[in-house]
Parts: sequence; structure tokens; C-alpha cells
Amino acid sequence: MDNFIVSARKYRPATFDMVVGQSAITSTLKNAIRNNMLAQAFLFTGPRGVGKTTCARILAKTINCLNPTPEMEACDQCESCVSFRQSASFNIHELDAASNNSVDDIRNLVDQVRIPPQVGKYKIYIIDEVHMLSAAAFNAFLKTLEEPPSYAKFILATTEKHKIIPTILSRCQIYDFKRITVEDIKKYLLYVAGQEGVNAEPEALDIIAQKADGALRDALSLFDQMVSFSGDSITYKNVIKNLNVLDYEYYFRVTDHLLHGMSSETLLLLNEIIDKGFDGQHFLNGLGSHFRNLLLSSDIATVQLLDLSPQLISQYEAQASACPPDFLLNALQLITQCDLNYARSSNKRLLLEVTLLQICSQSNSDDLPVKATEASLAPLTKPGQQAKTSPTNSATTHPTPTSKAGQPTTPISRTATKPDMGQIAEEPEADYQKAGPKKTVRPAPSPSGKSSARTISISASEKPEAHKEDEPVEETEFTQESLQKVWTQFAEQYENTSPSFASVVSKCEPQLKENYEIHFDVPNHIVFNDKINVNALIDFLRKHLANSHISLHPHIVDTVIQNTPYLDSEKFQLMVERQPSLRLLVDELGLEPDL
Repeated sequence: MDNFIVSARKYRPATFDMVVGQSAITSTLKNAIRNNMLAQAFLFTGPRGVGKTTCARILAKTINCLNPTPEMEACDQCESCVSFRQSASFNIHELDAASNNSVDDIRNLVDQVRIPPQVGKYKIYIIDEVHMLSAAAFNAFLKTLEEPPSYAKFILATTEKHKIIPTILSRCQIYDFKRITVEDIKKYLLYVAGQEGVNAEPEALDIIAQKADGALRDALSLFDQMVSFSGDSITYKNVIKNLNVLDYEYYFRVTDHLLHGMSSETLLLLNEIIDKGFDGQHFLNGLGSHFRNLLLSSDIATVQLLDLSPQLISQYEAQASACPPDFLLNALQLITQCDLNYARSSNKRLLLEVTLLQICSQSNSDDLPVKATEASLAPLTKPGQQAKTSPTNSATTHPTPTSKAGQPTTPISRTATKPDMGQIAEEPEADYQKAGPKKTVRPAPSPSGKSSARTISISASEKPEAHKEDEPVEETEFTQESLQKVWTQFAEQYENTSPSFASVVSKCEPQLKENYEIHFDVPNHIVFNDKINVNALIDFLRKHLANSHISLHPHIVDTVIQNTPYLDSEKFQLMVERQPSLRLLVDELGLEPDL
């Protein structure tokens, strides 16, 4: 049996043109060779499997080639190229910093740098995983890296650039390698499959490319794994089965169920996914990525951010057209919150199911406001009849009642319109004078069954009474004594529901003025900012004094507390004035205060 060579080694690029997905870096390196502008040190950084070490070897091979091509590629025929291909070159040295990271290793390397090359122009040192060097090794390497011999070149490679000390970074030309796109990996896998005589479906290679996460070496390893599993034919079903990948169709089906509020079907599909052996968090993360792709697909400007195949992008665009952006944003917020709580949850499946049900409810709740609005705007008259409304505000007109003195009074106007909560919230602060005699009308409940405005209650046990349509406005005379009595009764009844407000009211001294205006002083405006309590006070006074013209006029009095300094003797004298028994106690015990 022939020795098997993995595809990552067998199809490793040997020239700059064969490098996949790093055209900007390879073009820069070839121009530097052509113009003889090579730096003394290079730093190749980037994620795993994107070609850092491969480009370092190609660069070392090319700059030592005796007969480079016009495109600045190695000829692969000269003595230097042949010795490099056979791993017998004395001018190109590779050092693994993960296992040679001590100061002694770097000192040995510095000693080797002093020996000039025997064949070729340069002596090249490739140090892989350079971030593994110790701090002492870095410091020992600084001087040589800054001023090496003219024939010495250093190529450093790392996946963790942030772990390299700044003094090393400042001495190198830095090349940042990017992740390889799904489309580039897919094309290269098609090339490898053709070379190996493997029949691979494009959808299967697309899954492998996405699973590799931008690393071509990982993609080739997965390709070898699939060839071992399915032989010379790689199908989409075999790939998702062997690589434990959840089919995209599941995410599209789950999204359809969530979008239409089909909670039962969603839970059944989740159970099917879990029964196939997929982890709940794996599904959760995949669903979050799916919603993110839908959100990007909803705008032409952001579709280019999707690193997917054209066929899959078209499928995303079709489903994104049916998904409201608000639904996707709310779903992403719920999924993010579930992902944060998943690790510490004792019942992970329940947490996942509740999250999906919440997303379903988000889609269902979008229809509720429309239905409620239609119900609230439905005509109250029978079909064929026309509702009689006034020309101004559609209010029901009642006969003008008269008082005992025979003077006409202003009627109560009750509108059928819903109160505007915005206007209620924007009432002027501490302005409780009513424009004209009227009573507080409690709003009727909304069609949804909930009150559309805050209900004013006098006490916890008392319920508001329904107003009659023909109830006249009351205007009974009352005195200052009766006002003070009712005022005190209100404070006593309000001690259980709002003690702070009742305490302020009990300390106020109401003064009856003309037109039934009640003036009083309050120490601050904080308590009287509560519209519920103040309106309850107005209702209580109007009810128990039988007068609808009562209005409140509080005056804010800023009390300035002055702190007077006292001597110890003065403090003792004030204490004796408040508690005369203190002097008796001192005299009986024969004590003398230390004053």
C-alpha cells in the first residue's frame, strides 16, 4: 500500500499564483522581489489555515532561486529550488517556536546567522508560532532582528499577533492574512476533487467550505474525511450526516412556523432536531445566524455581507421579503438573551422552548392592535341608521339644569371619545383649578377590557359609582368649619393607602375663598405631583360638601431650615425646657453636667 498523503500537504501551493484568497499579499511580495526592496524581517499574521507558513516557504524559495521567471516565481529547476523541494536546503531554516522558545534556542539561532550562505543569496529563517517565545527570548532576539547581516532574512508567522511585544512588531513588515471566502474554498475543492477523480455535488462542497470557517487547510481535511466516508461520490446528505451539520431547510421551516405563530409545529420540529442528536445551543446559535442572514438579505446594500453561495442567498432573499424587520430584531434579542442564560440553566430544553414560544407570541401580537382598533371604531348604530352627533364634538346634549336660586348652571358634557393619555400626562404641574364647574368623569373601559386611563379611588374599600346621564351640578353653600371637618376626614381615610400624602394634607390649613376656591400652603411640591391623590381629594371634597364648583389652589412655601450653633450649656438648657424632669433627675442624683 502506498503511503497516503493528506490533501492539505499534497496540494499545498508551490508558487505565489497557486495561493488561494491572498492575492493582495502575494502581489506585494512579488513586487518587492522584482524591485529588490525586501525587508530584513516579515511578520505574517492571521487565522489558522490561511497560508501564512505556505507563503513564507514560497517567499524563501523564490528569493533564493537562481533563475526566477519574469513573473517573479521560482523556476523549480535550479540547485536551490531542488534542494528546497527535497527538504535538504542549508540556507532555509524552519524553527518551531512552540517547542524552541527558550533563550538558549534563540542564542543558537543568532550564532547560525553569522555564517553566510553557501548557495544562493540569502539565509532565511522561518519562525512559526513566534508568539510562543518567552519574554527573555524576545529580548535576546531584538538586536539581531533590528540589524541582521545583509544576507539574513527573517520570516515570522503567528496566529496571535497581540501576544508579540511591540519592539518586535516595530522591526517587521506586517502582513495580515484574511479568512478565505466560501466561494474561493469551494472552487479549490472542485479543483482537488477533479484531480482525485471524486464526483462531488456543489451543495456538498458548499457545506464543507462553510464548516471550514475560512481555513483552507480545515476544508481539505474535511474533504479527505468525506472521501473516506462516502468514497468517490460526495453528496449533500452524506456531508450533513457525517459532519453533524444541521440542514438549512430546518432553519427555513422553523422561521416559517415562528413567522405565522405556529407554536405547536415549532415545538414538534425542535423535538425532531433534538432527536437527531443535535445540541440545543448548536441549534440556537444556528437560528441566530439564520435570522442575522435574513436581516442582511432584506436590504440590497447589506446582501454583499453574506458569505454564502448564490443559490442560498436567493433563498434567503425570498424568505426575508416575508419577514418584518421588527420581528427579526425582537427574535434576535430573545435568542441572544437565551444564549446568555443557556449555560447556567438547569432545564436547557425548557429555556429553548420558552424562547421559541416568545418569538411566536411576537408574531401573533402584531395582529392584536389592528383588531382592537377595528373593534373600537365599529359603529354603535344598527346598519342603515345614522348616528346623531353635535356639529362640534359629537357630545350628547342634556337640558340645562337650574339651581335652587333659579340661576342656570353649566351642564355636564360627556363625550364618547377615548381620553388622550398624552394630554393627561402633559397637564401643567400644580394647576388644579378647573375651568368652569364640572365633575371628574371616569373613563369607560376600553374594548380590550382594560381601563384606558387611571381610575381615581378615594380609599381601598370604596368603589367609584356610575354617573347618571341626567345628574345635575351641585352648588351647596358650606362654611370654613365644615370644610376643615371634611378635610380632616379625608386625611384620616387616606392614611392607609398613602400615608405620606395624608400627613401633608393633615398639616395643611385650607382657607375658603370666593367662588369656592380653597387655598392652602404646602411645604413642597413633591407630594402634590401625584395627580391620582390630588384628584381624589377634589372628588372627596365635592362629594361630601355637595358642591361641584370646588377648586384647589395650593401655594408652595419653601421652608428654610436654619441651623443655629449652641454651646453645651445652651443645649442643656433647651433640653431642660423641653423635659423639666431632666432637671429633677440631675438634682436627685447629685449630678453636675460637664458644661
